[in-house]
Amino acid sequence: MENAHPTDFKVGEIVISKAGRDSGRYFVVMWDKNEYLGLCDGDLRKTDKVKRKKKKHVKTTGKVCEYLNGKIESGAKVTNSELRRSISELTADI
Repeated sequence: MENAHPTDFKVGEIVISKAGRDSGRYFVVMWDKNEYLGLCDGDLRKTDKVKRKKKKHVKTTGKVCEYLNGKIESGAKVTNSELRRSISELTADI
């Protein structure tokens, strides 16, 4: 059977939760390790408490915030307000 979910997520990518109590919420990918992603939204899941979620439980939107990608990759601190702003800007047309 073909793999139904993408295996490569990019740091700074906007994803949608498909399972759990946070189903339907948008998140930003903070890290990608093996079968898990680190997710934050700046609201329920803040940067100091990253949500670990299996890749099969999220769906990509195909949108990547290059600004957040650069900050996360360089190790700079990302604020919760930056996460909320990026999610709202990139999901406004969805």
